[in-house]
Amino acid sequence: MSIHIEAKPGDIAEAILLPGDPMRAKWIAHTFLENPVCFNRIRGMFGYTGTFRGTRVSVMGTGMGIPSALIYAEELIIEYGVKKLIRVGSAGSYQKDVHIRDVVIAMAASSNSALNDHRFMNGTFAPTADFDLFLKAVKYAEQNDIPVKAGNILSSDYFYHDNSDYYKQWEAYGVLCVEMETAGLYTVASKHKVQALAILTISDSLITGEETSAEEREQSFSTMVDIALNII
Repeated sequence: MSIHIEAKPGDIAEAILLPGDPMRAKWIAHTFLENPVCFNRIRGMFGYTGTFRGTRVSVMGTGMGIPSALIYAEELIIEYGVKKLIRVGSAGSYQKDVHIRDVVIAMAASSNSALNDHRFMNGTFAPTADFDLFLKAVKYAEQNDIPVKAGNILSSDYFYHDNSDYYKQWEAYGVLCVEMETAGLYTVASKHKVQALAILTISDSLITGEETSAEEREQSFSTMVDIALNII
């Protein structure tokens, strides 16, 4: 047992899906996995282990934001030996051609977080996806006629921003969308030499104002989960 995860050694698979929402973790476990067993309920952050087509896999919520996600990622890697971490989350579009329910694979994650400013005092670290997982995800999408977009995303510390036009500079530089965890996940994965990838579904658009419901975000973003499970 770690500080925030009550699982025993061996309860968690080497590959894990990481939605922010613990209820999405529960939905993924009971929708996609065979014989899911709950290994964590501490703070309501549900975690499950089961099998997918004969492969042992886990899924667990991380909460919102880089600090919360890093608590779980560090403990999963250090205490439980997790080797592959795939974020499956929602994001807000920054581009006209990135629409709600589109799937985005994050090649890299820019950020307005000060996380890496403290690690790299005289430089800027560029958090990037694991190439092998990224390539597998793109190939699986192509082979199964799943349209995806891939590129740079923003991991933001702000959900509500004082300046409503803050996104426009990121938009101008081609950033596809915004979420709140990937830059931290890619950083800690690099530190511990494990694999990480973020596969995102667009839940709303800062360009058009379109948005999905909370229920849709919790239970209907199945395409990204399908990609994630099939590349493990």
